[in-house]
Amino acid sequence: MNSAEPSRILVFAGGLVGAAGVALSAAAAHRGGAFTGTAASFLLMHAPVFLAIGLIGANRCLRIASLILLVGLLLFAGDLLARDFLGSRLFPMSAPTGGTLLIAGWLAVAISALLRPRS
Repeated sequence: MNSAEPSRILVFAGGLVGAAGVALSAAAAHRGGAFTGTAASFLLMHAPVFLAIGLIGANRCLRIASLILLVGLLLFAGDLLARDFLGSRLFPMSAPTGGTLLIAGWLAVAISALLRPRS
């Protein structure tokens, strides 16, 4: 993919993450669940990131950073939702692993700004 092209996959991910965040916010409001509310907040705060990176036609580093963010988000939010809806974790250390990937993904976003674009 040309770095100037929009990434339909990231825009799609942004739409799904945003929709899930809204739906889970409603679920948290109606049925309670502190973990569900936290997962919803994380989904809603990251959805615009995927949309922006997908729409601007980002460089390779930024696209990789967004994929790291997406995997981290799925692990972190998935573990929180499993706790509320299933009564157990996804797997041991899934939330901390997801959180670590979220931090790494944001650092990769920052590093991408320092890299020179290829001519």
